[in-house]
Amino acid sequence: MTETGTATAVEEAAARFQTGVGAAVIGRAEAIELIFIALLCEGHILIEDVPGVGKTLLARATAAALELGFARIQCTPDLLPSDVVGLHVFNQKSGEFEFRPGPVLANVVLVDEINRATPRTQSCFLESMQERQVTVDWRTEPLPRPFLLMATQNPIELEGTFPLPEAQLDRFLVRLRLGYPSAADEAAVLSSCQASDPVVRLRRVLGAGELLRLQAAVRRTAVSDPVRTYIVELVRATRTHADIRLGASTRSALGLQAAAQARAACRGRGFVTPDDVKAVALPVLEHRILLAGAARLGDRTEGQVLRELLDRVPVPVEG
Repeated sequence: MTETGTATAVEEAAARFQTGVGAAVIGRAEAIELIFIALLCEGHILIEDVPGVGKTLLARATAAALELGFARIQCTPDLLPSDVVGLHVFNQKSGEFEFRPGPVLANVVLVDEINRATPRTQSCFLESMQERQVTVDWRTEPLPRPFLLMATQNPIELEGTFPLPEAQLDRFLVRLRLGYPSAADEAAVLSSCQASDPVVRLRRVLGAGELLRLQAAVRRTAVSDPVRTYIVELVRATRTHADIRLGASTRSALGLQAAAQARAACRGRGFVTPDDVKAVALPVLEHRILLAGAARLGDRTEGQVLRELLDRVPVPVEG
């Protein structure tokens, strides 16, 4: 398939996904596009916001739009690693141990309120997110492909929660914040949910085979040397800014390039532009930097600092 044909296929799939999920999750077009970008990049998603704004609904609608196996893990302080990855159970009839898989061995896994799980349980997600496998009783079990982990957390409530370590945050390709809907969108939500759950009515629009083909196609989206240099300069600028104590990692640069490739393909293009990079920079980088103490005391935010860097770092021009 030509570059144009590949980009067109991705653009058509993105439109179907946007229409399908958008029918259940009203007024969240930007968040839905970022979720599809993460799917194309085989990345993971952290949805962070206050209760009741549609975090879990968005995750459920994403799973419903995909013809993939889905599992939900409700995190609590007493959740054990074996509750997530599974365990080996002795079968008295066969006289052998049999593996009983945990919910993380699904295609799409919703980890609800991930910061309510203890650090020991949180750490069992690391291997699945990075290596696409789990280790149970010294045996490695591969995860199905495609694999997407979507986690939600409430950043306001602190009692009974365990903040995610930086190493785990760095495994999420994007972090989304939904915010409150507009008055018109909120009225539409009330109307949509009056008779039944909108997720139940959602039609599946994308299967596993097609998604795997699209993921392979997106990796072929062209990235010119000037655009690649622009990505590197953006990431390196986070490591020298006076208000940033911990800059973005090399994994961040890889994620930024992949997300920009996916966005370009979703726009029907076979090449990445600086605008693609700038459009995904905040959701990809914001959760991967740590502000210095003086910046936090001055009520600075990660988003403000990154916007300054986007304005400061020279953008490559055509020709």
